[in-house]
Amino acid sequence: MFHGMMTIYKEAGYTSSDVVARLRGILHMKKIGHTGTLDPDAEGVLPVCLGNGTKLCELIADRDKEYEAVLRLGIVTDTQDLSGEILRSISDEEVKAMVTEASVREAAAAFVGKISQIPPMYSAVKVNGKRLYQLARQGRTVDRPAREVAVYEIEITRIELPRVTMRVRCSKGTYIRTLCQDIGERLGTGGAMEHLLRTRVGQFTLADSIILDDAEAIMRSKEPERILAYISPVDSFFEEAPRARVKPEAMKFLINGNTLRRSQTDLPPLGGRCEVRMYAPDGEFCALYSYDPAKDELKIIKMFNSGS
Repeated sequence: MFHGMMTIYKEAGYTSSDVVARLRGILHMKKIGHTGTLDPDAEGVLPVCLGNGTKLCELIADRDKEYEAVLRLGIVTDTQDLSGEILRSISDEEVKAMVTEASVREAAAAFVGKISQIPPMYSAVKVNGKRLYQLARQGRTVDRPAREVAVYEIEITRIELPRVTMRVRCSKGTYIRTLCQDIGERLGTGGAMEHLLRTRVGQFTLADSIILDDAEAIMRSKEPERILAYISPVDSFFEEAPRARVKPEAMKFLINGNTLRRSQTDLPPLGGRCEVRMYAPDGEFCALYSYDPAKDELKIIKMFNSGS
């Protein structure tokens, strides 16, 4: 069994769950989880967690994300992208008559910062125990509470009306489809997302990614161990935290997730509170601890060793 994190390049046509299902067959293991849904038509970075690394799924999902999106002005659909039914539209000539490069940049800038978004009906959000997309497929529309999200940056990289290409850096829970539609409404033309590429989730980037076909080819080759080059160890997720090794006589406390005195580890004195990566005497990463300088002790945050 593999333990750690893997960056899959999700191709269009796959759901996030499809990726996990196929990867289970490729790696011959069941304990695999993804870190949040990416629309079936979207492409790009999908971090997956393997083995003990599945305990990181929620933490990875909380990290900020970057996208490259193409906004198609002049079209409004029920899914907020071009896969849906067109609700209204105007011609390209009308868009060009109504919109300027300056107005596009001004409209996009209005959505930088903390904003409220209403989740689209075609989304995995649950309302009263039902997924919104399930209700949408039944032709139903229900009230959805607005959610506050953060858009840290919108960079307009190309304007070829009626298309606008932009790079978006945002918090978890941000719907780029909704952002596209909202920018279009602000411009008075309406808008829908034509294409979406996720380029980064936290520390996971396109440069580190692998498509499923290539992962399968490696695992079927005479050197399946080459797949390890695409698997990051669990502790690398906390690489900014100092590391400490527990002393042999205190290993029983670490295994049980007990509080540790600093003297039971090789951690040097630290000036403030921080997270600490805790390792067994043999070097195996076991847990993430929190150090309290006032008490000079460490308390468990999460266990990651094979027995936990």
